[in-house]
Amino acid sequence: MSKLTFDITMSLDGFIAGRNPRLEEPLGEGGEQLHEWVFGLRSWRELAGLEGGETNRDDEIVRESTANIGAVIMGRSMFGVGDGPWDESWEGWWGDDPPYKAPVFVLTHHPREPVPKLGGTTFEFVTDGIEAALERARAAAGDKDIAIAGGASVAQQYLRAGLVDDFQVHIAPRLLGGGTPLFGEAEGEALDLEIVRVVESPKVTHVRYRVAR
Repeated sequence: MSKLTFDITMSLDGFIAGRNPRLEEPLGEGGEQLHEWVFGLRSWRELAGLEGGETNRDDEIVRESTANIGAVIMGRSMFGVGDGPWDESWEGWWGDDPPYKAPVFVLTHHPREPVPKLGGTTFEFVTDGIEAALERARAAAGDKDIAIAGGASVAQQYLRAGLVDDFQVHIAPRLLGGGTPLFGEAEGEALDLEIVRVVESPKVTHVRYRVAR
């Protein structure tokens, strides 16, 4: 059976984006630097349609985390900017050939027609909640896994609903000092997690957790 997971980079002080995110700097002040560990990897460059790149343990982990994804769920802020009715000219941050290579279900309060892209990606917009989005994602994914692409609020909603099976956090050696916390603003009952694996490299530490049932 497919599983629901997420894979995200976080600063050492717990932020996945910096202060003041905006159109020109969607990850906020200093946020893009969290991902410097991944930009030169062969696996990431392949997803971006580029050649070359490093092959090392970090590369293996990225390749592993993207190998069995059959559908993706994301929040509205991950797809675009603002929280009002859609600007129909906006088709996401990724151009004509996004890196997802699978159907993407965008959680939103505002209906919109699907946005088809190259490489097997179609953005579909879900207005009736996280469980409806997951049901549609499972139907699209078949036996493959479903990835939560972000942002932090969406990951927290699925975690608190008891729907996430496991997740991986890549901890970058950087202190942002503020921004969007992955866990800091979560409310609800405590969750027990099991550490499945820890892998360190010169640029990042990868920690995979299983959600204890």
